Amino acid sequence: MHADLSDGRTLGRSSVPVTELSFGAAGIGNLYAPVTEAAAHAAVNAAWEAGIRYFDTAPHYGLGLSEQRLGSALRQRPRDSYTLSTKVGRVLEPVERPAGDDLTNGFAVPATHRRRWDFSADGVRRSLAESLRRLDIDRIDIVYLHDPDDHAEQALDAAYPALEELRSEGVIGAIGIGMNRAELPARFVRETDIDVVLLAGRYTLLDQEGLDELLPVAQARGVSVVVGGVFNSGLLADPQRAPTYDYGAVPEDVLTRTLRMQVLCAEHGATLRAAALQFPTGHPAVSSVLIGARTADEVRDAVKQARAIVPAELWHRFRSAGLLEESVPVPEGTASRGMFARHLSCCHASSQAASKAAAIAR
Repeated sequence: MHADLSDGRTLGRSSVPVTELSFGAAGIGNLYAPVTEAAAHAAVNAAWEAGIRYFDTAPHYGLGLSEQRLGSALRQRPRDSYTLSTKVGRVLEPVERPAGDDLTNGFAVPATHRRRWDFSADGVRRSLAESLRRLDIDRIDIVYLHDPDDHAEQALDAAYPALEELRSEGVIGAIGIGMNRAELPARFVRETDIDVVLLAGRYTLLDQEGLDELLPVAQARGVSVVVGGVFNSGLLADPQRAPTYDYGAVPEDVLTRTLRMQVLCAEHGATLRAAALQFPTGHPAVSSVLIGARTADEVRDAVKQARAIVPAELWHRFRSAGLLEESVPVPEGTASRGMFARHLSCCHASSQAASKAAAIAR
């Protein structure tokens, strides 16, 4: 297992370390549009140079392309120097006569495989074995149950026990659930011994659904939360361009609220992107904020925004303007320096013995 990062930030009761900012690799799996191999490697390298040491991927992203590219980009890095997560629940099966692309699922890749939902114990082991092969590494630190919305009982009764066994054997370091809804992850927090929840789009400046139940119960049970989708699929990054909100059209009232936030940010010398990135860190259950980036420039901008000063007065203005409820916690404790002001630790130490990855496939 890894030793702690410089600030002792680990997931739940595990010893798996994460950095406060983490890299989500869906973009380099050709999310929505092609990304060249060189650009994908440059994005990962930019994250590394900035001190990011936690990287997340999934078989779903680009029908395995994200895993392949992330593994390739990290291959020359010491395996003990970073934390890596992937996901289970979708098994990739080759298509006999491939035709067309995968854009109906959001990825600009040839449709060489089909996804099959499988939260069985065998499906978990098969998925992990194939992920290890694509990543070309000897172990995976964190495994998330990926979007089990319609497969909750199988995920609870079969997939989770399989992961629990792998964790007890030391094959994986931590277990999580990754979703863009908060209710089912809260159930997993209550009923299992997971270490972490990856919550996408449900704890942001515009949507605090995660605060209703998930974040309080996670805090109470010592379960960490990694927050993704902090820009709500683009709106909080650049509202003037009126991009999507949660992958759909932007409701007028949501756009109005966002533009009011942007004006207040400008009045306080901050950017809306900085406020959106730093907002989730105000809750004590949140261990890391996941950025999705396709290019090195996008990574560098995210790091810049995460390091920027967001004045404490801005959060108070959001509240007084009715843009945030009084009960919503804000990161006032870090307002003077930015969430990412220190260069993140580049050092993990590992005492893990030789890899036990072969056990996954048995």
